[in-house]
Amino acid sequence: MSKREGRLRVAERTAGTDEGGEIVIAVDLGGTNLRAAAVDRCGRINNHVRYQTPHTDDAEDIVHAIIAAARECERRSAVDGARVRALAVALPGTVEAKSGVVMNAPNIPCINGFRLRAALTEEISWPVILENDANAAAIGEMWRGSARAHRTIVCLTLGTGVGGGIILDGQLWRGVDGAAGEIGHMSVEPFGQACNCGSRGCLEVYASATAIARMAREGLARYPNSPLHSIRELTAKDVYEHGLAGDELSREVFRRMGQYLGIGLANLVNLLNPELIVIGGGAANGWDLFIEHAQQEMLARAFPIPARRARIVRAACGDDAGLLGVAHLAFGSL
Repeated sequence: MSKREGRLRVAERTAGTDEGGEIVIAVDLGGTNLRAAAVDRCGRINNHVRYQTPHTDDAEDIVHAIIAAARECERRSAVDGARVRALAVALPGTVEAKSGVVMNAPNIPCINGFRLRAALTEEISWPVILENDANAAAIGEMWRGSARAHRTIVCLTLGTGVGGGIILDGQLWRGVDGAAGEIGHMSVEPFGQACNCGSRGCLEVYASATAIARMAREGLARYPNSPLHSIRELTAKDVYEHGLAGDELSREVFRRMGQYLGIGLANLVNLLNPELIVIGGGAANGWDLFIEHAQQEMLARAFPIPARRARIVRAACGDDAGLLGVAHLAFGSL
């Protein structure tokens, strides 16, 4: 899908909410930013708001920030006569679906072990849905993005880390403890780089935006003429832009990143036999520099028939994937 087609789809989704219809107030809680919007049954998104996520040790501060964003979306939507059906929150951590307890949220540690759904329900009268953000992104892509008309998909989000969501025969696979889909923490190099999760050689330390910047810094000594030497705070975006311009170090980093990604994809293909693998997140902007290497590695390592079946596509929903996903869950479960 071209960038223009992706923008057109976003424009379709934001064309307007049916007057007087039901909406879900969807919130995407990130470690840095908190985004919220009103989503209708057709997947149209309106009344975006964006705040900084509070840097706090008190979980109640997070609750108040979510409620404030939700109330602002409600206020803006009231002019259309829209009725709020639920509050749905995508968050960067493991959620126990039945209890509404956040089991682990590394980027927002103050909510670890916190009964977030109960705390939100005390503040509002709407039902509350919680979901892991990568799971929500997978659902969003299946509902309104690149995976429409597909029922068995894997979605990878290449950002600061690597998130994953798995949908099998149309159903989100959460696992027994709600911790399924941690694709970024499959090992692709058993004695490799240490990972923040406590293991080594995880896909996350080779295929994330953080990993791209780190591998570029590690390679500077081998490429003394690389223009990357002149950049003090090197980012994945810098590596991508110089890769497009022909810098050998930058292109080598994306080749390596693509190979490790391909190893991970081969494991997913052999294990799950998906129809489609959707790749999104900020680091996916380097698509043209890594996807050929990833595909080659996947085809070389996975069983031939499922490897040929599994198409690899770019995500289409962008930052809205999580908002769409949790809204879709809310519409379907209440």
